[in-house]
Amino acid sequence: MSTRTAAPDEIQTRVVVRPVGNPLPLGFLALMVATTTVAMLQLGVIGPEQGHVVALGVLVLTVPLQAIASVLGFLARDPVAGTGMGVLAGTWAAVGFTMLGAPPGATSPALGVLLVCSAVAMVVPTVAATGKLAGLSVMGLSAARFAVTGVGQLTGSPVWLTGAGWLGVALGLLAAYAALAFELEDVQHVTVLPVGRRGPGADTMTASTREELATVAHEAGVRKQV
Repeated sequence: MSTRTAAPDEIQTRVVVRPVGNPLPLGFLALMVATTTVAMLQLGVIGPEQGHVVALGVLVLTVPLQAIASVLGFLARDPVAGTGMGVLAGTWAAVGFTMLGAPPGATSPALGVLLVCSAVAMVVPTVAATGKLAGLSVMGLSAARFAVTGVGQLTGSPVWLTGAGWLGVALGLLAAYAALAFELEDVQHVTVLPVGRRGPGADTMTASTREELATVAHEAGVRKQV
């Protein structure tokens, strides 16, 4: 009785891929809530004494939803969504806790430094999000919003804080649009509102399963090293 060792080219590996819903609508809607409510404070639409209510809303709604979106993004094998949502969740958590512990209307240079660093961190998923212009725009504008708010916190300048507020409003509108576009696309399995898919992501809704999974063997979790 003899045994034969399979040659390397005869070894077969089966990779099981589980369907996961697109987490971007959830993360973007949570972002819309946080950036818009904080913008209303920065623009003086609501009084600074309402800052603690806004902070609680950010901590209770935005942070956990974006954390969930981050986990789902990595499970969906989308490092851009996972990274972007994770940085957003952590940044908004820092903003929320700082607002809870500070007097109404106060600025914090330490928070300013953190926001500037978060803006730099958001550049990473922004640069990598070349396949979806809608996602790239939301993450890029988030980076700009954090940077301008950070400068406003560092300097205490009303001009910078007002500018951050208007950026926050624009970001809220863009995030709401992107969330709606991705949600409709995921439900109807066809692009309804433009999301700017291009490059490797241009045929995401039309490519065959074989084409979509052609590179799965080289993704983290399947290849030998991360």
